[in-house]
Amino acid sequence: MENNSKYMDLSPKLRKIKAFIFDLDGVLTDTAEYHYLAWKRLAEEEGLSFNRQDNEKLRGISRRASLELILQGKRLSEEKMQELMDRKNGYYREYIKSITKKDLLPGAEELLRELKARGYKLAMASGSKNAPKVVERLGITAYFDVLAHGGSVEKSKPAPDLFLHTAEKLAIKPCSCVVVEDAGAGLDAAKAAGMFTIGIGPPERVGAADLVLPSVAEIKPEALFWHN
Repeated sequence: MENNSKYMDLSPKLRKIKAFIFDLDGVLTDTAEYHYLAWKRLAEEEGLSFNRQDNEKLRGISRRASLELILQGKRLSEEKMQELMDRKNGYYREYIKSITKKDLLPGAEELLRELKARGYKLAMASGSKNAPKVVERLGITAYFDVLAHGGSVEKSKPAPDLFLHTAEKLAIKPCSCVVVEDAGAGLDAAKAAGMFTIGIGPPERVGAADLVLPSVAEIKPEALFWHN
């Protein structure tokens, strides 16, 4: 087995790992473009300014928190807020109808397959309530023991609730879980839950993670768990 020095220093923490919890967007697939198009369409209809730079600020946070950022302090009634969130979600659901297995990011299914074969519990924990439908369209539902989403808990990321809920459903202690995330809010949530973190993306975005890698294709179980 590969004895990769990048991972060796992490060995004491990794010996107790029994489960992997994956975020969805930006980790297993990239639906960020669909979210951007949906928010952009809504913003234009409402006469609001919104561009790709603004969209980056929405990574990993809830629909309501995203809308509040787009509104930039503009106060609306709860009824109007709900109508805007529902409208955006409708646009997003239109766009994701075209998602298939080909939209999995490189190495994603291979990683899920190998971890499952090694006996690890697998879960998906996404802030998006649409995540289970996306997982179904990607054809990877069978790999997961638990599918959790933003509707599973009251407080969304960066609160630890979603990850703690997922660990409870897995019947695995938080300290025995690895969270694979691509957003700062998700990493904050995982760390608050007491979980080991793998950040997917550039260091300036996910540098707070215990291990930073450019993509899920770089997660090498034979290196991470060479001691097993």
